[in-house]
Amino acid sequence: MSGTAGTAICVLRCDLRAHDNQLSRPALCFQVLHWAQHNADFVVPLYCFDPRHYLGTHCYSWPKTGPYRLRFLLESVKDLRETLKKKGSTLVVRKGKPEDVVCDLITQLGSVTAVVFHEEATQEELDVEKGLCQVCGQHGVKVQTFWGSTLYHRDDLPFRPIDRLPDVYTHFRKALESGARVRPTLRMPDQLKPLAPGLQEGSIPTMEDFGQKDPVTDPRTAFPCSGGETQALMRLQYYFWDTNLVASYKETRNGLVGMDYSTKFAPWLALGCISPRYIYEQIQKYETERTANQSTYWVLFELLWRDYFRFVALKYGRRIFSLRGLQSKEIPWKKDLQLFSCWKEGRTGVPFVDANMRELSATGFMSNRGRQNVASFLTKDLGLDWRMGAEWFESLLVDYDVCSNYGNWLYSAGIGNDPRENRKFNMIKQGLDYDGNGDYVRLWVPELQGIKGADIHTPWALSSAALSQAGVTLGETYPQPVVTAPEWSRHIHQRPSAGLSLLSIPGSPTRGTGFFQDLHWCDHPQYR
Repeated sequence: MSGTAGTAICVLRCDLRAHDNQLSRPALCFQVLHWAQHNADFVVPLYCFDPRHYLGTHCYSWPKTGPYRLRFLLESVKDLRETLKKKGSTLVVRKGKPEDVVCDLITQLGSVTAVVFHEEATQEELDVEKGLCQVCGQHGVKVQTFWGSTLYHRDDLPFRPIDRLPDVYTHFRKALESGARVRPTLRMPDQLKPLAPGLQEGSIPTMEDFGQKDPVTDPRTAFPCSGGETQALMRLQYYFWDTNLVASYKETRNGLVGMDYSTKFAPWLALGCISPRYIYEQIQKYETERTANQSTYWVLFELLWRDYFRFVALKYGRRIFSLRGLQSKEIPWKKDLQLFSCWKEGRTGVPFVDANMRELSATGFMSNRGRQNVASFLTKDLGLDWRMGAEWFESLLVDYDVCSNYGNWLYSAGIGNDPRENRKFNMIKQGLDYDGNGDYVRLWVPELQGIKGADIHTPWALSSAALSQAGVTLGETYPQPVVTAPEWSRHIHQRPSAGLSLLSIPGSPTRGTGFFQDLHWCDHPQYR
């Protein structure tokens, strides 16, 4: 460290953890904190609740941060503060734009020599970074930045510059698997440098401070977890080491009900509560000590999808938010708000779609399988502007990640990184394949509980007598379908394949992408 005493401000954003990290610097939060530890006498870990995150979404003004993600964020901030306190530090919390807060702290402390943060990939985050650099330049303060949000470091990609990134995931994956390496994690020191003298940590706001109510936890939720690094590490311990569920991940990942059909790492990854490199190292350890199979590999396959969408955002910039997408396609998208309301409220009259949308509204979570289907339904069957769905997901999802969310919606809309033309999901076939007995639909669409077996997926095809016996009146107790696709007719009254169950679907797709596949969403089937 230099001979001059100084204070380093570590601006934390989607990096709310103290563990892990990569090669020359630790990743995310620790990457930033690690540098500060070795280059300043006082270290200020700082999290700002940026008011811009609680406004409306860009096109349709849905609430930008809904109640489920806000609660998860507040829990994560509280957890990080508790972790840092155990190491002799704390997390300073402020409400305000990071560039304004940092400016005030530089003036207040008078000893700030460096501002440290980890770089992001999309425009709003880049604008914050530009603002921080301007403030630091005005005050003669050094800016130190790091890259740390991905499994593979940006500088280790075999595609330089980023414009050479392949537009097909498979090409990207094969190049990395054959020639790149994952940087090792680094260990957090037991003790951290203290805050600058006289600096108050500040209070963590409440849901009410943002004009929101703490949402009631629905007992049916597939994600009843709390935010924070502590819970993330506990989840990994449970899923890998306590239960060996990771060894069957590839067979169960398309499930719909319960906690254990998938890793559920995505919400913690989105806020940086767990490091992708730490997951990688735990997979390597598990494969050495227990077993290595397609399931353990598939966890890494999903992490690569997450990386890919982040690098796509770097390559294309604002175009990932464009109506015409990455392919500059002119598609006559509709903006029918009444039709959109049917979709978002689970009133389309298509039970598999409605069950998934009601789960999202009630819990802030939806399975990967569900996300792929409701996105395809909105864009391909209803023909609605894909950004309506993307922004609705942005508002409600507890695991919202800007790059994965918009990358997947572009993919589903047919204007992103999909090498195939006109990919479309068959809602009825998907329901039969992944909810063959209709148990998931009955869980979330209770007005159809009287319909037995697979018939629940096509109530409009039942006779009046069958509907009457089930206590269902279409148009009254449950909607008529807002649309029916001609390809659905092939599967009406079809029985699900023998041996399929709600939680284990053999023969699941192995190509394409997965829409928030529990780590990010992507793995679209090659058949419908």
